[in-house]
Amino acid sequence: MDTTLEKEFPVLAFAALLVGGMAIGFAGIFMRLSDVNPLASAFWRMALAAPFLWAWAFAVRGQDEAAGKRTDFTRALVLAGIYFAGDMGIWHLSLHYTTVANATLLSNFAPIFIALWMWVAYRVRFAPIFIVGMLIALAGAMMLVGPNAGGPANGSTKLLGDGLGLASAVFYAAYQLVIKDARNAYSTARLMAWSTTVTGIALLPFALAAPGAFWPAQAAGWLPLLALALVAQIGGQTVIAYASAHLPANLSSVSLLIQPLTAAVAAWMIFQEAIGPVQMAGGALLLWGIYLSKRGS
Repeated sequence: MDTTLEKEFPVLAFAALLVGGMAIGFAGIFMRLSDVNPLASAFWRMALAAPFLWAWAFAVRGQDEAAGKRTDFTRALVLAGIYFAGDMGIWHLSLHYTTVANATLLSNFAPIFIALWMWVAYRVRFAPIFIVGMLIALAGAMMLVGPNAGGPANGSTKLLGDGLGLASAVFYAAYQLVIKDARNAYSTARLMAWSTTVTGIALLPFALAAPGAFWPAQAAGWLPLLALALVAQIGGQTVIAYASAHLPANLSSVSLLIQPLTAAVAAWMIFQEAIGPVQMAGGALLLWGIYLSKRGS
């Protein structure tokens, strides 16, 4: 074994990637444990995370200015917040109808939507492996949602949740496209602080209008909401942002695998949400296809 390569491997960044992926994987669990409506849980996830992110942004303001990073408010930050609000609101709503595993797996379709947009808007050409990966991912998605397509009300409700999970990936793809250039102009701290704040503001009217509780019924009800903010929003998103900056893109795809795996195992242990063999195989195909598509894009 080449000891030089071993020393150069960013072990800390890779460990951070795994931890961040697992942290986001628990987002669906914390949402299910909360006693507020799904859109309210998405709002509180942002509202409780924002003060910590702004404290971080103000703490590194001097470093941002020294590095030539922007500190003003621009249209890109508004769009990032609105698209992320669509992603978070729809995904949290999907968890109300389908399993945590299905919602998490289908939301990971975002990379394929990004690639398709780049092809339509900019005529970007992709390697053949991208087409193969996309077809595999589509086959996996059909296997994943297939058992919910038939049957009475319960199956129809789960199919609605699956559809919402896939729709959330469209908004997350748009969010990633918007912040692509903003990442170069803004520091991670300020970008996350602004986008999280705008997302919370955009979600607030929908959270108030949605049926179900907006405020937790008791003090203990704040715990899963605080966990959503600290573990999923700050711990997951921030740690993955750090790790991705120090790892190759193909290695960063590991986070794609660890999120739904964590969600599926945790949901099985806590909520007894077992998935059948066909759905399990479909989920594996979906992740493999997305991974191949990312390599070929």
